Formats: sequence, structure tokens, C-alpha cells
Amino acid sequence: MSRDSNYDHHISIFSPQGRLYQMEYAFKAASSASGLTGVAVRGKDSAVVVTQKKVPDRLMVPRSVTSLSKITEKIGCLSTGVVADCKAQVQRARYEAADFAFQYGYPMPVHVLARRMADLAQVNTQSASMRPLATDCIYIGVDDEKGPQCYKVDCAGHYLPFYATASGNKEQEAVNFLEKRLDEMKNYDVNQTIRSAIMCLGTVLGSDFRGSELEVALVHGREGRFHALTEEEIELHLNAIADDADA
Repeated sequence: MSRDSNYDHHISIFSPQGRLYQMEYAFKAASSASGLTGVAVRGKDSAVVVTQKKVPDRLMVPRSVTSLSKITEKIGCLSTGVVADCKAQVQRARYEAADFAFQYGYPMPVHVLARRMADLAQVNTQSASMRPLATDCIYIGVDDEKGPQCYKVDCAGHYLPFYATASGNKEQEAVNFLEKRLDEMKNYDVNQTIRSAIMCLGTVLGSDFRGSELEVALVHGREGRFHALTEEEIELHLNAIADDADA
């Protein structure tokens, strides 16, 4: 047994190298437990999230399996990691958003929700009797002043705004793809934003998708509502991507 293994019994114990091993295990679970990869891209007037759709059992109702959740009318969430933890995090986000609206009389801005969820996640890292939720959440929403926004919250309590980001199994490969197109993305219209996110996912996974194998959701414009695309709408974008590749 290695010397460092003595320091991973509780989340509140630092190793001599200054590492929290339980948090590292949580990050690993958040990125690999679901086996999915998610991508978020923010364009000129829209924000889009795309992820794989995998139904683990043929007997399950396919529409019951999703990584995309509506938090409020203008905020949505893409969550990857341990499924039960993702559902708990989404439920808490809905509670926080509803409580904010009840107390202050206006909808919770997406950056305030991201900060609140990050604060709650960080509390779970402070006590040996608690466990971090093994999930990465990407929140997209429409800010009344700034327009579409994209925030990522991890299981340690970091939260940051992004032009584009990724989570899950192939996170680093997706980030590398997005970094090369950063300057172009800022001027994308809604269709270009959707297709760039789908292209990113297809490139890093090395596969062609059907409409039933993807989940796509977006917010568009300052008054935009978070909504998911249907299989038929996704197929239209896949066909457009294929046509562009053949041209």
C-alpha cells in the first residue's frame, strides 16, 4: 500500500503534496461515469448544448433518458456524471431558481444560479461526513442585459463563464476542437452555433449520428426560451452538415 493511500479516506484530509484525493476521484467519476460527452457553444445571439443520447436498456422508454433539463423558462442545464447525482443537482437548481423568484419577484439570472450551485457544491468538500456530487453541469440561459450566457460548474465548486466548453469522456479533445474556432464562434448565428456544436461532438467521437442519437437544446435571442430540438429538427441540421462537407 502506497504512502499516499493513507490520505484518501476522507475528503477533508490533505496529502503532504497538498492534494485532496477524494476530490480527484470525484472529478474522475464526473467525467467518465456516464460515458457521455457534452458540448456547449455560445454564438452571437444564442447558446446551444449538445450531447449523446444512449438508452441503456431496450425496454426503457427512450424519452425518459436525457442529460438535458429545463431549470426555468430561460435557463437549461446539461449534466454529465453519475446519473443520480445529476438528477439531485438539477432538482436543487430548480428549487434555488424558484426560491429566488419567490423572494425577489423576478427570474433568477443564469450567472446567479451558477454561483449559488457552485457555493453549494463547495460546501460538500469541507466535511468528512459529506460527499461531493460527481457531476459537471453546464448552464445556458438568457440574461436580460447580456443576452445568452454559458456557465460551467464542477463538483469542487468552480464556476466560470465560457464562449464554448465541454464535459464528459472526451472533454479535452472537444475543448481542443473548440479553441481552434473561438474567433469565428462569437459571430455565429443560431444555425451555425448548433451545427458547430454537433460537428465538434462528431469529430471527437469519430462517428456519424442519427437524429435519435443526439440531444440538442438552445436559447436564442434576449427573450429566448430554453427548448430541446426534435429528432426531425436535428436530422435537418445533420443533413446540412453533410451537404456542407460534400460541397
